[in-house]
Amino acid sequence: MNTEEINQLWAEVCSRVKSYEGIIGPQVDALFSQLFPQAASDGFMMLTANTEFIKNFIERHYIDCIKRALEEIRGVPFDVLIGIDESQAPAPQAAPAPAAAPAMPTATAPVAAPSPAPQTAAQTTATAAADPVAAQQTVPAAATMQATEAPTAAPAQTIEQPNPGQPAAPTPVSIAAPATAMEQQVAAAPVAAPASAPGQQAAPTPVAPNPEDPAPQAISTDSGETGQPAPSNSVTSTLTFENFVIGDSNRMAYSMAVSVAETPGKPHLNPLFIYGRSGLGKTHLLRAIQNYINSNMPNLQVVYKDSNELLEDYMDASAAHDTEKSSYKNFKMYYEEADVLLVDDVQQLQGKKQTLDIMFQIFNKLTSQGKQVVLSADRAPKNIDIDERYKTRFNSGGTFDIQPPEIETKLSIVKSFIREYEDMEQSGPINMPEDVQICIAESSGSNIRELKSAVTNVIVKMKCGEGSDITVADVRKLLENHFSGGPSKRLTADDILKVTEDFFKVSHTDIVGKKRTRNIAHARQTAIYLCRQLLDIPYGDIGKKFNRDHSTIMYSVGNIEAKMKENRVAREEMEALRQIIREL
Repeated sequence: MNTEEINQLWAEVCSRVKSYEGIIGPQVDALFSQLFPQAASDGFMMLTANTEFIKNFIERHYIDCIKRALEEIRGVPFDVLIGIDESQAPAPQAAPAPAAAPAMPTATAPVAAPSPAPQTAAQTTATAAADPVAAQQTVPAAATMQATEAPTAAPAQTIEQPNPGQPAAPTPVSIAAPATAMEQQVAAAPVAAPASAPGQQAAPTPVAPNPEDPAPQAISTDSGETGQPAPSNSVTSTLTFENFVIGDSNRMAYSMAVSVAETPGKPHLNPLFIYGRSGLGKTHLLRAIQNYINSNMPNLQVVYKDSNELLEDYMDASAAHDTEKSSYKNFKMYYEEADVLLVDDVQQLQGKKQTLDIMFQIFNKLTSQGKQVVLSADRAPKNIDIDERYKTRFNSGGTFDIQPPEIETKLSIVKSFIREYEDMEQSGPINMPEDVQICIAESSGSNIRELKSAVTNVIVKMKCGEGSDITVADVRKLLENHFSGGPSKRLTADDILKVTEDFFKVSHTDIVGKKRTRNIAHARQTAIYLCRQLLDIPYGDIGKKFNRDHSTIMYSVGNIEAKMKENRVAREEMEALRQIIREL
């Protein structure tokens, strides 16, 4: 096949896979966009991924779907091989950061004996095109050599760390030198066996059904009466990259979090700053980074802290300083010896000048040594009420936002959570009607925690007698007062019109009249969109309120949705309107 035919075949495969039952469309779009077809013939296709994480994820979750689609399209069984070509990784264009510096060299696990030099992706592709059978023999070795090999089966190493704020003398822990020292740590990690071939599945990160359950801390500072920290490679929560639902609203933040987890310390992503409203998945991404590194690079020390916990540690150390002079030193050492530091909700440090000063010192020391820092907040760095020097440092790496999920992403979250619930309960499939799932997604606000709680409530209602006979009317009644940011039964189209008119400073006569000047047309389309999103009324009924026909209402909704996807200002404007409506 020539390149055009291969690309066309791959496009057909992607489209067909998304049509399969149980497949989450936005997640396929996000993951498959990082796969690139290199060669194909009848019965064989070779793909390359831009990271090892994507390669392993596809092999565990989607390889059978890809083979099935190829067989349905071409009529013969297919073998599919996936290699790695990091040169295809997309640049983080959305990050307001300096030009990307070269990433740290990839560390590979040592092998028992020398092996032939790996083929380049181009050489392997040429071989595959000429002789698929030969390609199947050579690609595993090439892909293995190109892959970013994570240490496997490394024994747990319990390294004693100082308990922050406690007077006990710490056991010294070696501090990594700048970037290259971290690479040496990864490369030197002991392994139990040679690196696996590309077709062999890596051990998946443990995934539990309810990702919103409370989770223990990243490195426990108090384990029973002994005061010993938890092992550095312990799994600390159920929030992983694999159970994070990807959509247009969070794709960039997710991609950069994966990049940091695979190669901590990249200069252009250090620090990584993720921001967005509460309940959109910031903590999920920070915990996923933590779990990925703990599972794949157990020799690296990872510290996760909520900013309130950081503040408490500092206050405890300061209080103990009067009687035990080492307490403050122990506090700093605990954080400065981390190879990866993750601090959640840093906006809570507003007004805490002394804590910010010490945080700034730790931050500078870690980043100067090439160690990774990841921060999250509910607003962009420029909107946090802190000194300008902190804002510029927080914004000096990669800064990415997470927007409220669109309806498609919320529906994907509903479906994903139903599957997780089935796995947890082991009581058979949950046959929730499709229209009920759509109703939950459309009724919800932007908070994903509330959305998952709503799904749980509906499942419990089904198990208590409704079963699959539960209706949309039942769900609306059940969830009437559930969502803090969702629609309200008392809300009317007149309420939305009044808020929109006041916000855009246009008259009621203009907004429902025939004027088409830019500001009036935008206000009108925004009000129409809000009516569609927040009220349970069809297009025709909305049209009567605005003296427009059905097709005009549909166009207005689509136009605002397109603007929100492309324009951050439009998204922030819409969120401000929603907030005003919530407070009615």
